[in-house]
Amino acid sequence: MKDALRDYHCCQDIQALGIKTNQMECVLELDYPIYIAQTDTAVKPVLLQYNVECPYRICDAPFMERSQIEVEVAKWQQYNRKGYSKSHEIAADILIGNLRTMHDHEVLHNAIHEQNYTWALELLDFELARTPQHPYEKEDYERHAPSLYSREVIQTYVIINYIAGVLREEVDFAAIDRMWQDYGFDISMIQPTLLK
Repeated sequence: MKDALRDYHCCQDIQALGIKTNQMECVLELDYPIYIAQTDTAVKPVLLQYNVECPYRICDAPFMERSQIEVEVAKWQQYNRKGYSKSHEIAADILIGNLRTMHDHEVLHNAIHEQNYTWALELLDFELARTPQHPYEKEDYERHAPSLYSREVIQTYVIINYIAGVLREEVDFAAIDRMWQDYGFDISMIQPTLLK
């Protein structure tokens, strides 16, 4: 129940920042215990119900028809205010903008990857997130949270490359790096940490 409530509340916090996420509906604890024979314990299942614009996550691409991906990607044009010529650049602008907004508001998603974004560019799954309204309960977790922000930059860059690969678009890394800089991220400060 605790993880489901954290997911629900952190999603609400992040959505309030203007980031496109799933629409939370409810958290229900079912009064139907499930017995686990190996441990001789019972657990009550918890249902976290939400809806999304797109049921397919970025990582689902290998299991999708090309036409399904093209339909979702075509919708990105409504967000192409800067006139990007490649679809992965539109996605990059949105994903980097999301990250800038979250980091500016001291929000750590803590699980950014291809599985937690849909093809509608909705950010999902907030059970590991921390927000100022919902910090980590353990002092040690909260103490280490600041060191995890740069990891989210790298993870977002990976998603951008993944999208470009799925769409068979060549990535202009200098242009993407400039996009990061336009949002106030210093990529040069992050890259050397990968080598340590």
